[in-house]
Amino acid sequence: MENGQWLNASKLREEIVGHRKDLLGTEHPETLSAMGLLALTYGALGKWCEAERLKIDVLEATMKTLGSAHPNTTMAMGNLAATYNDLGRSNEAERLDVDVLETQKRTLGPKHLDTLRAMENLARTYSNLGRAEEAESLGVEVLEARSATLGPEHPNTLMAMGNLARTYSSLGRVKEAEELQVRVLDAQMKTLGPEHPDTIVAMGNLARTYSDIGRTQNAVVWEVKVLQALRKSLGQEHPDTIIAMGNLARTYSTNGKVKEAERLEIEVLEVLRKTLGSEHPNTIIAMGNLANTYSDLGMTKEAGILQVEVLEACRKTFKPEHPDTIMATANLARTYRSLGRGKDAEKLEVNVLELWMKILGPEDPRAIQAMSTHTIFNTYSDLGQAGEAERLEVKVLKAQTKALGLEHQDTLMTMANLARTYSSLGRATEAEKLEINVLELQTKALGPDHPVTLRAMANLACTYNALGKAKEAEKLEVQVLESRRKFLGSEHPHTLLAMGNLARTYSSLGRVKEAEKLEVVVLGAQMRSLGQEHPDTLMAMGNLAATYGDLGMAKEAETLEVDVLDALMKNLGPEHPDTIRAMGNLAATYHDLGRTKEAEELKAKVL
Repeated sequence: MENGQWLNASKLREEIVGHRKDLLGTEHPETLSAMGLLALTYGALGKWCEAERLKIDVLEATMKTLGSAHPNTTMAMGNLAATYNDLGRSNEAERLDVDVLETQKRTLGPKHLDTLRAMENLARTYSNLGRAEEAESLGVEVLEARSATLGPEHPNTLMAMGNLARTYSSLGRVKEAEELQVRVLDAQMKTLGPEHPDTIVAMGNLARTYSDIGRTQNAVVWEVKVLQALRKSLGQEHPDTIIAMGNLARTYSTNGKVKEAERLEIEVLEVLRKTLGSEHPNTIIAMGNLANTYSDLGMTKEAGILQVEVLEACRKTFKPEHPDTIMATANLARTYRSLGRGKDAEKLEVNVLELWMKILGPEDPRAIQAMSTHTIFNTYSDLGQAGEAERLEVKVLKAQTKALGLEHQDTLMTMANLARTYSSLGRATEAEKLEINVLELQTKALGPDHPVTLRAMANLACTYNALGKAKEAEKLEVQVLESRRKFLGSEHPHTLLAMGNLARTYSSLGRVKEAEKLEVVVLGAQMRSLGQEHPDTLMAMGNLAATYGDLGMAKEAETLEVDVLDALMKNLGPEHPDTIRAMGNLAATYHDLGRTKEAEELKAKVL
């Protein structure tokens, strides 16, 4: 149903609710049924606050007239819990889901289908709260019960298998997730055929897991199949088709195919604006995704324009404390920093910190774990408060190690964040110890070629360079580069990043000619894929110019540095830190060329 049809439905259902209240009273079952349908319509329109108010009224009336154990009451509780999850208030959803499950167990027994459905709902809420191990425990129980009573290939059993696979993914147990999802897909293909909606969902789930384990080319193959099947069966503007387009766009971005991602995301946004309107949550998400892609393409101004629109829509649609509103604020702050608007960025970053601390609280153990998945540490870093980031990260790491174990992916991510904070505080030796630990554990859990393992290698190599251990850094960077070439191709952004890192290490080892060869390759690839004015291209130009300087090739360095400065002046303005740094680099090259007057003129602008 399109947005206009939902709006028409909401007007009609509002009239029906009004008539039934007048004729039958506010607590009559038919009035409550009409209110439930209106709440469902509000949810489809993204009007979750209005849906919440109606669902509270329904629950209170049902509880009063039928009692807390009646099936209609437990259904109303479950419906309200789902809206709380939509609003980012999963703590409140948990309380309701627990009540529903206890009631179902008591009145229907632990194996009843409604009890198992209540378990699934609570497991989903636990996942939203980052409590994946509790979600796993429930998911295993549901799957075992459904397998025993319905058989291994029943649709409800396969749904439970898919839910458990997603939980395994969130726990970092991606091989187990993959095995379950392959089983689900094989069964769906066999019993339902390749174009059945449930088979298509299974294909999409398997594609997401392939993305999680770094097999993004496999993910693209399945996501293209999903999109083709949905376009054929449901049409271009169906919500499921739109979701599939968004998923494929994200995978394209991961694969470095950012222009392809941009084309899909523009298409998604146009359809959602047309069918749902600009303030619907799904439209807001699509705007944010396109803004991120614009940032990846170096189109920072365009990203900023969209992010302002996203933030305004979030403030209208959600409350200021909603996680999506906070995330939109943080994204806009980062873009303002990229544009050199430090004061505007700082105001937003302070707001982000205050909101997170208000919502999460500094001491609650669950809140401490939740902090690790949000932008709070990055915000402290952006504000130059690395010491405060360290204090929080140490706290989070202790809580996660106790609750999740040392080898859990969330624990390892926090460990890596803490290492980065130590580096920014000049404590590279402490960073090194943590990063060695992270790398060993990630290699054991995910294998040596997984993207997360390679990121850990690259981080440790960077720390080795900071400690003057360039030979150790070189060994790791060669391994990272070889793996990325093998799995991603020679021109993928991650491969080029690895090449640039190795080139810098070669320079520090005095192997400047080898550095030059790599940097020429990087610059050529960036020019082809991103264009001459993309920030990554400009960085590659600057790196090659510095290497030319080291080789005494000042004229070649000058040519590149002039291009860099012209592009930065045009895109960021004369007062941006990157522009000022480029002026200083060109001034130094003018000195090397004996053009003292031009050098002094540039230095004066820098000062």
